[in-house]
Amino acid sequence: MLDPFYLIVDRASWLERLLPTGVRLVQLRIKDQPEAFVREEVRAAKRLCAAHDADLVINDYWRIAIEEGCDFIHLGQEDLVDADIGAIRRAGCRLGVSTHDHRELEVALSVKPDYIALGPVFPTTVKQMDWQPTGTGLVSEWRVALGDTPLVAIGGITLERAPGVLQAGADSAAVVTDVLGHAEPEARARAWIDATRCFVR
Repeated sequence: MLDPFYLIVDRASWLERLLPTGVRLVQLRIKDQPEAFVREEVRAAKRLCAAHDADLVINDYWRIAIEEGCDFIHLGQEDLVDADIGAIRRAGCRLGVSTHDHRELEVALSVKPDYIALGPVFPTTVKQMDWQPTGTGLVSEWRVALGDTPLVAIGGITLERAPGVLQAGADSAAVVTDVLGHAEPEARARAWIDATRCFVR
């Protein structure tokens, strides 16, 4: 199962600060950077996560993830079209897939992912999206539809909203801004861990 606190960072340097707080699940999501830069960041993140017994998920760059021996990949719907799912599975990588609506859920389930992400649950400023916030009602609906497949909720989730999202049926709440944009990221990460510990399954 996934840790209920799913931290997303854009640079490996964040992990030097935040993994010592007890973070156990982290996604490295890098956008618009040269491949050589991404590879070095992946290598650094992998070393740091191994040292702190944390699971590392690589967003989008599935070829680099395979080549660097990473064990978890996350793909958006657009990336899913071009990804070699067979190669990902042969490499022994687990796979997470983003969804926003019922059609995308059907597409995602067709590749038998190891988790499904649903979002945005709440309004988010992390990236421009064509999708309206789903609210926690769809989280509960997705929970029933997925059966045993873990569900990650993402988008506008704050420390205060996290318990409600997890109670609605998400196995894990993904967070970016509420930790990385906080005046004291380390303290905020520890608060997240304390608030979500009771949801560890």
